[in-house]
Amino acid sequence: MRSHHAIAASKTESRISRRKRDRGRTVISKRPNSRAAFLNIPYDERFGDLYLAYISALVAHGITPRATLEIPGSARRLDRIVELIGTCRYSFHDLSRVEVDPVEPVTPRMNMPFELGLTVAWDLLMPNRHVWFVLESINRRALKSLSDLAGTDVYIHNGTPEGVFREVGNALVRKKNPPTVQDVGDIYRALQSALPGIMEKTGARSIFEARAFQKILFVASDAARKKTA
Repeated sequence: MRSHHAIAASKTESRISRRKRDRGRTVISKRPNSRAAFLNIPYDERFGDLYLAYISALVAHGITPRATLEIPGSARRLDRIVELIGTCRYSFHDLSRVEVDPVEPVTPRMNMPFELGLTVAWDLLMPNRHVWFVLESINRRALKSLSDLAGTDVYIHNGTPEGVFREVGNALVRKKNPPTVQDVGDIYRALQSALPGIMEKTGARSIFEARAFQKILFVASDAARKKTA
């Protein structure tokens, strides 16, 4: 008959073995949050207006944006990105800035299509858990640069905040009681007005920082609540 210590040691070895098997891969067991969307966009200041437009449009539809900005530096980034995608019901992938970065070394920007690929793979492996949308500023360009998207609807926002309001609304057309473009615009303008104060209070050097992102979400959500009050 096995001793108490032998049984305890066996259980410990079993737990360690499971951790070793799971190490290096992400395990997501929970159902996705039906009110969350993964936001896959370029993080540069020239995209700032569209960044605020996406946040305004999603919040106006009752959806909380999630982004890789939230991932702590110590986390294994790829695992956390997949986990973040898997915990959201929706994702929005903006390919309008998939271009060559002229800063040396001259390099194409690949994060957006890469994260889109992760999302498509997740959707194929776990069907009916995730809905993804592709957005661009120029018609037919995404299908030229990424021909595997043939047959996929690409939402063209023309590179303007108003275009983002419109196309996010088109993507979420089946949601009940959708906001008007004017409603989204009001939230967007509230964000723009609050942005200098947000940057000062958070001490962030860029709007694409975790501290600023959290405060921007708070202000956008507060503006959306006031619209429906």
